Amino acid sequence: MQYITKNVYLQSIQVRRIMKITHLLMTALVAVAASAVCLADDRPIPVEQLPAAAKAFVKEHFPENPIVYAKIDIEMQKTEYEARLNDGSKVEFDEQGNWKEVDCHYKAVPTALVPKTIAEYVQAKFPDIAVTKIARKWYGYEVELLSDLDLRFDKEGAFIGFDD
Repeated sequence: MQYITKNVYLQSIQVRRIMKITHLLMTALVAVAASAVCLADDRPIPVEQLPAAAKAFVKEHFPENPIVYAKIDIEMQKTEYEARLNDGSKVEFDEQGNWKEVDCHYKAVPTALVPKTIAEYVQAKFPDIAVTKIARKWYGYEVELLSDLDLRFDKEGAFIGFDD
């Protein structure tokens, strides 16, 4: 009988140790997650603080739609900018002011932004349907049509497939 009691006592000590270790690991996980959230900085900025290339891009491609709102998103490894135009369009830029994504919602994006091979493909396969969003991705481009169809193209503009 005494052996069983000693065995139960040892097991309860092991359970307590496991619970302490689990508690410490959970606390550390919460601390890491909280610090990651604190390091990300997403805040509005004056339009003047956008990179010069971003402001020039908007002036060139959206001359009738000035920037009404600008935002900076600072993360650990990168900084990104977002500009909202007075017609509701949204343009995202990288740290140097190069465009990453242009979303005109229900209007066509400026034709100069769509590479020729992509424009030809869209015109041939989906005539009379406008490109309303274009994004540069690591593999090439992602294009959204007015019909909510998402198409993917490689860097040369060759059709890869549809996006979910």
